[in-house]
Amino acid sequence: MANVLDLRRRIRSVKNTRQITKAMKMVSAAKLRRAQERALAARPYAKMITSVLESLTRRVDIFDESGNLCHPLFVTRPEKRILLIIVSGDKGFAGAFNANILKTAFQFISGNTDKQIDVEAVGRKGRDMMRRRYPVAIYNEQTDDQGVARQVRDRKAPVEVTGDHPGMLLKLEQGRVRELAENIITRYIHEEIDAAYIVYNEFKSVIAQRLVVEKLLPLMKIGIPQIAGAVEPSAEEKERAAEAALSAGIEIEAVDTAEADEEARKFGTANVDYIYEQPADQLFAGLIPQYVFSMLYHAMTESVAAEHAARMTAMDSATNNASDMIDSLTLHMNRVRQAAITKEIIEIVSGAAAL
Repeated sequence: MANVLDLRRRIRSVKNTRQITKAMKMVSAAKLRRAQERALAARPYAKMITSVLESLTRRVDIFDESGNLCHPLFVTRPEKRILLIIVSGDKGFAGAFNANILKTAFQFISGNTDKQIDVEAVGRKGRDMMRRRYPVAIYNEQTDDQGVARQVRDRKAPVEVTGDHPGMLLKLEQGRVRELAENIITRYIHEEIDAAYIVYNEFKSVIAQRLVVEKLLPLMKIGIPQIAGAVEPSAEEKERAAEAALSAGIEIEAVDTAEADEEARKFGTANVDYIYEQPADQLFAGLIPQYVFSMLYHAMTESVAAEHAARMTAMDSATNNASDMIDSLTLHMNRVRQAAITKEIIEIVSGAAAL
């Protein structure tokens, strides 16, 4: 049985831990506000480029004889080779945030065992787990008949890690996201992959978020997300997140952007004849990669906000648990101290009686 001194040391230790978790909660709340602002700031661009592309498809002849859009990213093929982009976090202490993302990714992989899957891990947590479970892709340099050296893939397993991007979400830069988008587009056009999917946390507000498996390529229709799967949070998780947000001064409802979205949707859609300086097919070919980039950037900005919300909720729960533990230990310490005092009194009285 612990004595009073041991219990005091333990209470002091738990109090120090509570201070740390409370500070981490407030830091995550501040970062969450900035992440929400960044996500909201990125939405008008995505809406406007969607409107411009929809306007182009209505005004110019960019369809083939079968009615399909004339662009390689709209070409559909049997999905034999799939690229899976996993957007996880770079740090822990976020509850089940990273575990749920990886669980969803593993479920997707296990549901496509008859296909070859390449994994691109964004975030250190996803990178570490994927490298522990699956081998890294090996590329050998070979020279063709014309003396040109090129990298040739030597596939060893059905599922391989072809790339990782740790630290990308810590300081989200458009340049790095654009490079990743261009790499995905190049691999699809060269038929190295037949489809591209992304696993991320879709964030609307603290209580309105879900795990999403979204199909990036091939494009089917401009402006309509291709959701291949989604996992909604439980009512208990929503309630806990709402309590953490209210205690940190964070709005739990999504910001109303209906008016801004409506204005962005009208951009470039007026019923007039536009004069294009470049040919329409060149404009369309130049804007489609920007559209893919906007989808990828949108997914990452929302995943960053969801990670901070998850960390804020986890640290709020840890702070509350520490307070409960302090109360329990204090009660136990008082009982032990009272028992020791009672024992000493009994010994004194017994000694006096013996005399």
